[in-house]
Amino acid sequence: MRADAQALKGHLDVLLLATLSDGPQHGYAIKEALRDGSGGRFDLPTGTVYPALHRLERAGLIAGSWSVVDGRRRRSYQLTDDGHKKLAGDRANWREFATAVTTLLEPGPWPTAT
Repeated sequence: MRADAQALKGHLDVLLLATLSDGPQHGYAIKEALRDGSGGRFDLPTGTVYPALHRLERAGLIAGSWSVVDGRRRRSYQLTDDGHKKLAGDRANWREFATAVTTLLEPGPWPTAT
């Protein structure tokens, strides 16, 4: 199953933040990390990834800087302190959500809320 950009709506930002959790990367490397890290399921067009990176930068969750590599300019991004905090919260929320969904998808009876 290959996910398209629409299927990832609402999840792309946290996936981009997670991709940057190991350190700075340039835009295309981020796109490739999403694809490779998902076993090819998240092979998104640059027209989806770059606007999301710009949005995260405007929100102060990532910081971008320009460099020249082999005579070509490229922009690298890294998490800010706020980005690290947001990612930690999103990861905790995701684990809680995934546990609830997994519980519901398993054959019943389901445990009751306490």
